[in-house]
Amino acid sequence: MRLNSNYNESAQADCMVGSLLLAHPNLQDPNFARSVILLTAHTASDGALGVVLNRPLSRKLGDLKPELKGSSLAGIPLYRGGPVASGEVILMAWKYEVSQAAFKLYFGIDEAKAVQIQSEDPAYQLRAFMGYSGWSENQLENELSSESWLLSQIRPAVGQNTGDPLWRELLMEVDPEMGLWADEPEDLSNN
Repeated sequence: MRLNSNYNESAQADCMVGSLLLAHPNLQDPNFARSVILLTAHTASDGALGVVLNRPLSRKLGDLKPELKGSSLAGIPLYRGGPVASGEVILMAWKYEVSQAAFKLYFGIDEAKAVQIQSEDPAYQLRAFMGYSGWSENQLENELSSESWLLSQIRPAVGQNTGDPLWRELLMEVDPEMGLWADEPEDLSNN
């Protein structure tokens, strides 16, 4: 798969749903520093929506929703999806079909649909996100143009790492020189 390391103006017309946003190492916003965001909705005129894939909360859905204890959904990992609506839970299921080079995504599903997907095809990964990340009309395009983000295509390994290791791995694939920046400490006085 080809990775897009630089945003260009022709990409504005393209839908970026299913793409990954990788925070540039210089991005200091605490909501997004060192983040990997899966875009789940996008048009230049309506804006964009996605969830941060690499901010695990070290909790399970059953911890948040006691009524799910004992169900197959109780063990779904919880992630911080973004700063918007951070009190809401969003369920998502995905899998990467290597043989078809296809990414299949169910976003914003209800609990019944999650159970159905889980029972019909255990290859799907299920995650729960607290909140989401959102951009207004042309906001994401402007941030891409100002190099706050790098754009990458989804890959099979995305579900295997989390936290800063996922961000570093993807960043180095997009631009190996960025690997030097990715390895510098967040607090430069520790350098």
